[in-house]
Amino acid sequence: MLDRGHSLPRLVAVGAPSLPVAELLVGRRIEEATELLPRLFNLCRAAQEGALRLALGIETAATEEALAQELRREHVAKLFVVWPRHFGQPGVALPEDWKVDSERLLEAMFGPAASAPKTAEEVTGFLASDLGTAPLLRRISECFPIGSATCRPLPAPTPDLLWSGEAIENSTAARHLGAPAMLAIEASHGRGPLWRAWARLEDLRAVLSGRLPRPDRPRRTYAIIPAARGSFAVQARAEDGRLTFFRRVTPTDHLLVPGGILEQCLATLPVDRQALSPLLLDILDPCSPLRLKEVRDA
Repeated sequence: MLDRGHSLPRLVAVGAPSLPVAELLVGRRIEEATELLPRLFNLCRAAQEGALRLALGIETAATEEALAQELRREHVAKLFVVWPRHFGQPGVALPEDWKVDSERLLEAMFGPAASAPKTAEEVTGFLASDLGTAPLLRRISECFPIGSATCRPLPAPTPDLLWSGEAIENSTAARHLGAPAMLAIEASHGRGPLWRAWARLEDLRAVLSGRLPRPDRPRRTYAIIPAARGSFAVQARAEDGRLTFFRRVTPTDHLLVPGGILEQCLATLPVDRQALSPLLLDILDPCSPLRLKEVRDA
């Protein structure tokens, strides 16, 4: 018989107070504001500066190259340094020329053939191998039972949905929902840690082949930039050389909304796997500090 007086514990996320970014920027001269914004944060500096410049109509030729370098650096760090440490590994040695030789980096990701799996059979075969990142992805898959730490399909980001405050799939994975390997993993494992980790491979491939979505200015004063964690959006206006209005929305904002990705993933994380929550958080990758606390429903 179920003892209703002893409910099972669950994890909830508690975010840190956010910076009053608009208050820090509005009233400053444009160049001062575009230089200050990326300095306020440790992550996605190229995306933040590029989004503000584009929203103000200051499109620079260097933005896309800076974005590509930033995404390459962040994805490589996760795949070859940060995530392996969760399994007691110091990191994976990369070829010395990985920053300039795309083929060499693809080999480090997928093995000597540098060919990404596409079909369900190829994905299964790759995960069972010792090629490239397969051992890491296999360990991630083994940590989370099929269907655990998953999120149901959410709407993909659109220019309007980004500002809606609704739960949406604003993530790296959102750029690759139709990729064959992503579809195969979703069908077999759901939108869980393996699916999200694989999205980093897909995104890194897109960066290396020049297929990353371009920065977009769907409306005047509004810019959308591809960032390492999803889509970064900014609305900004200026008069007489000074910023008069600023607001932004980040992938982490959508990660943390009620009913969003993080809440759903924590809700489907089994109690006996809650010790894996640091790994889960590292895969979901919020760009601002948060902690998890254990609660029990009455």
